[in-house]
Amino acid sequence: MLKPVTAQPKNASAEQSGLLAPDTTGMNFYRADPALTDLLRIHLPDTLFRHIEPHLDRLGELAGGVLDECARLADRHTPVLHQRDKFGRDVQWIEYHPAYRELENAAFGQFGIHALSLRKGIMGWPDKYPVVAKHAFTFLFNQTEFGMGCPINVTDGCAKLLANFGSEALKAKYLDGLTSTDMSKLTQGGQFMTEKEGGSDVGTLTTRAVQEGDHWRLTGEKWFCSNADAKVVMLLARPEGAGPGTRGVGLFLMPRFLDDGSQNHYRIVRLKDKLGTRSMASGEIKLEGAIAYAVGKLDRGFVQMAEMVNSSRLSNGVKSTALMRRAYHDAMTVATNRVVFGQRIIDLPLGRRQMLKIMLPVEQGLSMSFLTADALDRAEAGSQDAAALLRILTPTLKFRATRDARKVCGDALEMRGGIGYIEQFATPRLLRDAHLGSVWEGTGNIVAIDALRRAVGRHGAESALAADLHARLDDSASVPQAWRDNLRGLVDRAVGFAREVAGKSENEADARRATSLLYHVASAVALAWESHRIHEMRGDARRLLLSRLVIDHRVTPSDPFRLTENAAQAKIAALLLGDRSAGMSEVGELVRAA
Repeated sequence: MLKPVTAQPKNASAEQSGLLAPDTTGMNFYRADPALTDLLRIHLPDTLFRHIEPHLDRLGELAGGVLDECARLADRHTPVLHQRDKFGRDVQWIEYHPAYRELENAAFGQFGIHALSLRKGIMGWPDKYPVVAKHAFTFLFNQTEFGMGCPINVTDGCAKLLANFGSEALKAKYLDGLTSTDMSKLTQGGQFMTEKEGGSDVGTLTTRAVQEGDHWRLTGEKWFCSNADAKVVMLLARPEGAGPGTRGVGLFLMPRFLDDGSQNHYRIVRLKDKLGTRSMASGEIKLEGAIAYAVGKLDRGFVQMAEMVNSSRLSNGVKSTALMRRAYHDAMTVATNRVVFGQRIIDLPLGRRQMLKIMLPVEQGLSMSFLTADALDRAEAGSQDAAALLRILTPTLKFRATRDARKVCGDALEMRGGIGYIEQFATPRLLRDAHLGSVWEGTGNIVAIDALRRAVGRHGAESALAADLHARLDDSASVPQAWRDNLRGLVDRAVGFAREVAGKSENEADARRATSLLYHVASAVALAWESHRIHEMRGDARRLLLSRLVIDHRVTPSDPFRLTENAAQAKIAALLLGDRSAGMSEVGELVRAA
């Protein structure tokens, strides 16, 4: 049973000589994040927001308390692969620390994060939850435990693939278990895609499928399989006689156990000794005639799996933003409580500047995550414009947020100093986990190429992005006209540059820069639009200051010999790092003066 951890006083150790600065132990991560509340109120109907807020509050408390301690223990006591059971039978099983099981119970059982968008009735809501609501829970949970984000995500993905493309017989047999919140009935999912031969080049995979009656037999190896002992696995294989490349690849469902209770014909060769996400079992799998069932059309396997990958990339962006938010919480806790040379770190000019550099990518990631989740909700409701928008937002979010997380988590570790490097604090785990995002579901190069060559060059999705951003600026009447005009011009320039890069293969070297520019400009527009909406709700327009900082520090070239600190910048820092709300007139003056 999960029990809350007693919170530390807000300013614990602040004035006590010789003691270290406190950490986030006992912090409620939901209550500590008013921006999350604001964005949910913008993107969700009021009735739904009021329903989920008590649950978010409870998860925020657990994430800053008992679940955080479970995450630390699960990271320290990693899974162990056993080749035989106690009777000497060749029955493989993976042993997990009890703390990992507590994390599972919270994620899958109490909050049902894996099934929120697939199953009705979870946490008392009569319908399925929109993706925006689901990822609010994703965002909070992954601030405490990033490793389990993968089993949650792949179980969700397996269920979605099965629901969309599986036969009625397969759905009847497996779908209920994949979406269950009853831990005794839950069937966790896995997705085994990567092979030694191909990696991101899926078309070169060598796993073979041979039909045998109503099922198929799979042979080959899968090289990086997270949630290695999942009870239901989705994977790609090449049916016997199929052609080369991705068009010859089929999608298959492979159960861990057969109908008679015996293990299917595949072995976990070993578990990976990973840099991060150490709590979760990733392994190498050898398929030895494993029984599997075709899902959807055999010549559409890659296309079907790609739909899941795009959804997974959104989840990846949300999770990386969660790591950044947790890193920000830790850095701010240090900065407001640690006294050096007679002053708090937050009151020192360089300390404020470092905190702003940590804050800015976090808020960009939060805005872009919910912008993308909202597009997915509208696309699933049938909007073709939203589907095109989603096609460019998803790789753009995945590319930039995951890279930002690596730096943000490193900078937050540095804020604590040498003690932040010690594994008893959360910061080393955050930094280790942050590096996964850049390679999960495609490396930076692969994702940038997907954004430019495919989403822009092949699908023209940048037009939907430009239309959406211009519409948001039109819908931001309280934002100063001059700033909206500036953003309009930058939207057009970023989209034009993306088209130029996508137009010729020799421009591929600029794909990463073009993708980053799309992200930064889109986030600046989103922040401005949010400032207008939040100002209407409760009179606070401070997110417009973040919009200005994005353009100044992440888009506009700077003169390295020019002093940057001035009275306006100091006021911006004080507002963003403080608790006082600021109206649009005050904020607008600072945007013009900065």
